Amino acid sequence: MSDSIATGRPRRLRQTIASAVSVTLVGGAALAVWFAVTAKPRTASTAAPVPTATAAVTRGTVTQWIRIPGTYGFDGAYQVVHQAAPGILTRAAEPGTTVKRGAVLYAVDNQQVRLLYGALPAYRDFASSMTDGPDIRQLEHNLVDLGLDPLRQVTVDNRFTGATGAAIRRWQASWGLPPSRRTGTLPLGQVVFLPVGLRISQVTAAVGTAVGPNEPILAATSTARVVTAQVSADRQAFVEVGDEVMVSLPGAGPVQGRILRTGRVANVADQNDPGRPPGPATITVIIGITVPAGTPDLDQAQVLVAIAASVRENVTLVPVAALLARPGGGYQVRLASGDYVEVRPGLFDEATGKVEVSGALTVGDMVEVPVT
Repeated sequence: MSDSIATGRPRRLRQTIASAVSVTLVGGAALAVWFAVTAKPRTASTAAPVPTATAAVTRGTVTQWIRIPGTYGFDGAYQVVHQAAPGILTRAAEPGTTVKRGAVLYAVDNQQVRLLYGALPAYRDFASSMTDGPDIRQLEHNLVDLGLDPLRQVTVDNRFTGATGAAIRRWQASWGLPPSRRTGTLPLGQVVFLPVGLRISQVTAAVGTAVGPNEPILAATSTARVVTAQVSADRQAFVEVGDEVMVSLPGAGPVQGRILRTGRVANVADQNDPGRPPGPATITVIIGITVPAGTPDLDQAQVLVAIAASVRENVTLVPVAALLARPGGGYQVRLASGDYVEVRPGLFDEATGKVEVSGALTVGDMVEVPVT
């Protein structure tokens, strides 16, 4: 017999591994594996015989997992600010509703303000007399995407042309405006540019009150579901953008996710509270997930995130339950023949209930495990 441990370096999480862990993220299965990994090994002799079965020594991949709490919610934070003339807020999108491209965010003096997509804020009137600029290109992208250029006469560029004005008039007609009010122009404050569709989280100005320029009207997020988690700074090397993780959702079980971005600056909990000692430094990790149909529409719910801390391939594996405490210290396993073999444990894998070992074992050897 020969030592069969592999010495490969830790590896990033892979999709096949993420699939394997999914069965252990919920219910009693996860608890049973946790107990098997963290409990002390059995001793070689007990007061009463323990019924046993046998399991084969195998070779494969082992993954050690980091489990951390996370918060299930929506990505991003956006503020909708009024930029038109002062007036009375007569309408506002309700919290929890979704506003997409072209839809109404709010109204002042019954003049509707609509959402368009773009990173550059509106900063001037849109009219035929305006000078060239990137805000025109951004507007024209939206007009085309809204289907307001059926004859494809708009050239998406930095120039406001007659085709641009015609597309605006078609849009104004869709609002129900009479021909006399279809001007082909958009005064500053009539549209708001934000990068994505919005989920309204709060109305920051009360309907019926006076609002003026630069006053916040709505607070919102994107409609994309994410999980936000804090990873201790000493584990930062284990998380990278693009890594796949597993997330246990309330009412939906485990789902696969992917790390979208990580913080660049470590946060220290309670650092501004002189009455409490500072907590450990952490970095923020944002995880994108695809939510299964029928998942409860929750926000700020607590979830469990599983991240692969270390992955080793082509190593010798035995069930965790096969480990026995060795007299004098260390660990051993008992073969089906009755012989004891000393082993040195490596990584524990919660997904499979197996442990990496080195020692005088050969793949195919049968080791005893307790019958549960």
